[in-house]
Amino acid sequence: MKIICVGRNYSEHATELQNEVPDEPVIFLKPETAIIPKRHPFFIPDFSNDIHYEVELVVRINRLGKNIQEKFAYKYYNEVTVGIDFTARDLQHNLKTKGLPWEKAKAFDGSAAIGKFISIDQLTHPEELSFHLLIDNKVVQSGNSSQMMFNIDRLISYISRFFTLKIGDLIFTGTPAGVGKVFPDNNLQAFLENHKLLDINVK
Repeated sequence: MKIICVGRNYSEHATELQNEVPDEPVIFLKPETAIIPKRHPFFIPDFSNDIHYEVELVVRINRLGKNIQEKFAYKYYNEVTVGIDFTARDLQHNLKTKGLPWEKAKAFDGSAAIGKFISIDQLTHPEELSFHLLIDNKVVQSGNSSQMMFNIDRLISYISRFFTLKIGDLIFTGTPAGVGKVFPDNNLQAFLENHKLLDINVK
């Protein structure tokens, strides 16, 4: 199982981090060890002083695919959830400044919180999925899949040109504007429409 992440898929988020808006999806990977086990907290690692939350829609692939045409991409998933891409922003900044890969900042152990999956059939507007993140019961980030520069079907098609998609693979589809720092004892709750799918504490 692999975790495929999309960067800069919301133009306002690219702008807030002073990044160029890309012409094609920005792709990076997280290892399976990035996934936080169920009912476990997120532990702030000792190598960073600036861990940020990034709430995202997450898609789970349900069949094997390679070079998938965009018009058929909808057949390759039937469940979605919300997830948090925890990012060591200080490490990322240093790595980007040196032109080095992001993995230490993005793919460290415990950097991916994944919510409970829900069937697309249970969602009212599958083409316009709204989601948001609460920290200590205050909304800090919200978005809608209609704001993506590259929608889910286009992402699946694009990614499958480079990587064979296998059953159980996860795609983090990008985060909207509003990212920020987490602190010990924060409680994070992520919602897809009116469904609370993720509840995690920070230690």
